[in-house]
Amino acid sequence: YKLKKPRAKPVLGPYQSKIKALVAENKSLPRKQRYTARKIFLEIQREGYPGSEGSVRRYVAEVKKDQQKSQAYLPLEFDPGEDAQVDWGEAEVVVAGERVKVQLFVMRLNYSRARFVMAFPFQKQEAFFEGQIQGFRFFGGVPRNVTYDNLKTAVFRILEGKNRQEQAAFSAFRSYYLFESRYCTPGQGHEKGGVENDVGYVRRNFLVPIPEVDTYEELNEHLRQACLQDTVRRMRGQTQSIAELWESEKSQLLPLPTSDYRACSSQPVKVNPYSQVVFETNRYSVPVAYAQKQLVLRAYSFRIEVLSLEQIIATHPRCFGREKDIFEPMHYLDILVQRPGAFEHAIPMRQWRKEWPAVYETLLSELRMRWPEGRGVREFLAILKLHQDHPAQRIKQAIQEALDLGAAHLDGVQLCLRQQEMPSTLAPPLSLSAHPQLQGIGEQTINLAQYDQLLAGR
Repeated sequence: YKLKKPRAKPVLGPYQSKIKALVAENKSLPRKQRYTARKIFLEIQREGYPGSEGSVRRYVAEVKKDQQKSQAYLPLEFDPGEDAQVDWGEAEVVVAGERVKVQLFVMRLNYSRARFVMAFPFQKQEAFFEGQIQGFRFFGGVPRNVTYDNLKTAVFRILEGKNRQEQAAFSAFRSYYLFESRYCTPGQGHEKGGVENDVGYVRRNFLVPIPEVDTYEELNEHLRQACLQDTVRRMRGQTQSIAELWESEKSQLLPLPTSDYRACSSQPVKVNPYSQVVFETNRYSVPVAYAQKQLVLRAYSFRIEVLSLEQIIATHPRCFGREKDIFEPMHYLDILVQRPGAFEHAIPMRQWRKEWPAVYETLLSELRMRWPEGRGVREFLAILKLHQDHPAQRIKQAIQEALDLGAAHLDGVQLCLRQQEMPSTLAPPLSLSAHPQLQGIGEQTINLAQYDQLLAGR
């Protein structure tokens, strides 16, 4: 059933033109000082409106809906390599068995409509930079202009018209990649409608059913492959696929720098007595030699680096929880050698022992029986230090071989490691078939009397 004409509104009817005028006036008013439905009700009530506020609210909603429908947009066309758009969105995924909300960074090339998507746990500036860096690498170059919303990670202050005062870090980022930035009018997201539509497209097509992954790295690889597979499509009105248009666009993009921009935030930190530095309530370990010293921490989207001057002394996966302790057991081996009695109670070692192979416990037991009073633990710690120079799988194999040979000590494990690195195949015997004069060398009878002649000659 559809009405042929609107129902008459005898009470509200005389005030409808006034309501429409006030709603239209909102477009020219500051965003935070516009007429609300409540304010419009009070305005017409002063003019004699006897009806309810609810009727006014419903009519204001109808007027806004009609005005939105009446908006028209221009079809646009872009040149290859010139323009791209960036936007953020949200989605839910299962990471390490836990259902979490992730932030989707989406970048789109306007000419070819190729898109890049990357998931982050937040929208901080380091993620904003990292998403663009990986997007540039994915596309094979840098577009000359990129359009954004008025993100706080990019814009410090909105000025008159299209002018913006950018964040200093973002200005440095743009200068590194040599592209220009453009910003939408506040509240006018349709100015980059292509990438806004892409956010919904990604959720519906790349993340249904909800992915179950162990790490963000696995999730981002899933999104990357989905982006590549999606390029086989041909958009309406195009004679070439997205992949073909993208391939022709690559040559028009700006070249990538020889190295990536350092997409991180930096801050000074002081090491506490437990050889840890604090960042966002979480504590990360550093080697005990740096206890109580002043260092620098770099926070990337998915990792933490701690530096002494320009040397990286510790690297950890970034923790997204709160008040957690993140240990690297190797950082504490030197102090444990001095205090072997603390081995059983040291938290870093307890955490490591839950994960290391059973053969490590067998080796530790044998060393303790052979050398009690701490020497066996020190020998075991010296073996653990081999992890600094050798892969864990090789050390596990070397320990097992040393135990089988009855050489359960540091020298035995090192010998087995060296034997692993030696070539397992012997060189083929030398063929002398082309040199008959050398045949028989090494097979003749040994004449020891020649040595007597040599001595007598002296």
